[in-house]
Order: sequence, then C-alpha cells, then structure tokens
Amino acid sequence: MQSLKHHFLMAMPHQDDPNFAGSLIYLCDHDHNGCMGVIANRPLEITLDALFEQLELGGDQSPYRNSPVYYGGPMHKDRGFILHTGDSQAWDSSLQVEDNISLTTSMDILQALANGEGPEQFLVCLGCAGWEVGQLEEELKENAWLTVEGQASVLFDTPPAERLAAAAGILGVDLNLMTRDAGHA
Repeated sequence: MQSLKHHFLMAMPHQDDPNFAGSLIYLCDHDHNGCMGVIANRPLEITLDALFEQLELGGDQSPYRNSPVYYGGPMHKDRGFILHTGDSQAWDSSLQVEDNISLTTSMDILQALANGEGPEQFLVCLGCAGWEVGQLEEELKENAWLTVEGQASVLFDTPPAERLAAAAGILGVDLNLMTRDAGHA
C-alpha cells in the first residue's frame, strides 16, 4: 500500500471507539514501521494559557494565550505534538510532513508561542494516534475510515467543528448521509 503520509483519516459513522468516533486525523508519518498522526478536530476545554502556566513558560502577553489545545489521540497523552506551518529545521525535534506542514514535539516551539513568536499557524495537541505495521490497512479494509489527501486550509483555516465535513467534502461525500452499517460487495 502507498504511504498515507499527509492524508486525512475520517472516521466512518459506524466508528464507535470513543477515542476516534467523529474524528478527523491528519497522518504525519506512514512507513514500514507503522503510522502516526494527530486528531485535528477535537479541542479540549483548556487553552494555551493553562499549558504555558503548567509548563512555567510565561506567556502572559502571548497573542496565542486563548488558542485551544486539542486532544491529539489516545497515545502519549502527556506529550505535546504541535502541527504547524513552516519548516521543521527551525525546531529541535521536528518532522517535515509536507512542503509547508511540520510536526514538532520539542519544548522550543512552545516557548516561542509563549513569547508570541513561532509558526504562523499551528495546532497544539496532547497525545497522538498510532497504528502498528498493517493495523491501519486492516481497519481500512473493514471500512472504518475514509482517506483523502490532506489540505492545510482544512487544518488551519476551518473551524474545528467543520473540519471533518470539509475533509469529506474534498471527496464530494456528506458523512451525514452515510449509513452506520458497513458492508462488503
């Protein structure tokens, strides 16, 4: 199977796992070791202000203080995964996903955001989603997910509650019209 890096995974309506039901996942890596991504449409009830305070980063004057923190997935929930525009080379621990989209896990990017600097657009996520080798492929065969190539505009310019529908719209699909019952021809 081809790599699904820089693709969206859209939970099908029959997805009952509370970790993933109604989720839009952006896949940041997919290779012979498995794949990982972050849920991009589930803001938590905390803002960056609380995160800055907890990590003692300052940020009292940061223009990003009221930005939401997202539930990124059930794995590594105590770690931050920052999906952002721009080059990965500006940060200590970063992966270039696509030309202008990177995933960074180092504290330097959070300190930059607390200082009112850093990437132009970003999502700060707690946790990530991951699959072992072949696991996602099996879930795709079972119709648990729809996939489509990722778009920065859906991630960064679309309100969180509209991101899943916007990603499905790339395929011309309305998830509200799909049945919860899966079938195979």
